[in-house]
Parts: sequence; C-alpha cells; structure tokens
Amino acid sequence: MLRHQLIHPQINAILGSAGHHATILIADGNYPASSKKGPNAEVISLNLMPGVVTCNQVLQAILSAIPVESIQTMMHETSGPYALAEDPPVWAEYRETIQRAELDVELEAIEKWDFYKAVATDDHVLTVQTADQQRYANILLQVGVRMD
Repeated sequence: MLRHQLIHPQINAILGSAGHHATILIADGNYPASSKKGPNAEVISLNLMPGVVTCNQVLQAILSAIPVESIQTMMHETSGPYALAEDPPVWAEYRETIQRAELDVELEAIEKWDFYKAVATDDHVLTVQTADQQRYANILLQVGVRMD
C-alpha cells in the first residue's frame, strides 16, 4: 500500500522508473500536450471537465511521491491578447504547495518558447494533462535525488 498521496497507478509507474534529471510536465487545459513534448514522454490525461483536475492538485500529489530539485513555469506574456500585468494567481498557490512540501526550491519563470524547448528533451518522461483553466499554469518539475 502506498503511503504518499499519489495513487494513480500509471503515473506511479512512470515516476518509479524515472531517474535523476527526468522531467515531468503538469500541463494546464490549454497546453498543446500532443505536440509539445519530449520523444520519450507519455501523456496522461486527467482532464475530466473544465477545472477538474487542477495543476496545483497534481503538483501536491507528485511532490508527495518524488524528490524534486527544480521547478519551472511558463512566463506570462506582458503584451497581446493573453497578457497579464502581474504574476498569475496560480503561482502563489504553487509557492504555498512547495513550502508545505518543505522543499527548498524556488519557482522559476522562463520565457514561453524556452519553456517549450525545456519540455521537448529526451529527459521528459511524463506530461499530466489537466483541465486547469488558469492562464500560465504549466509547470515543469525536474526529478531530484533521494537523500534518505
């Protein structure tokens, strides 16, 4: 019986075989998961209906299961139709979740096209496609090393 919060068997299997530096994308409902992924990545859809499940819910479950050494998010646009004047509210939720998981990791925003490049690597092993409707909710985790 698993002791962490994550109980999805397929996600657990992928995470269990992922090693140091493997990356996991938690994608919002607008992310092009079928085309913006690494060649070794599996896509698991958890998009039941708009808003269910959210990226932060998936983040909580995954952080309960694996060590994480870095976390990146897609920088929001500052001009154009999808522009935001400040950080997306979901980023504050992520910071709270990271703190509750007692991780010493900062949320790092990277430019949209660099984010896509960071995902499309050989190290990308998993995309969890959510139905999160918040803008710029995509988050990329890098697996760390178990120290205990």
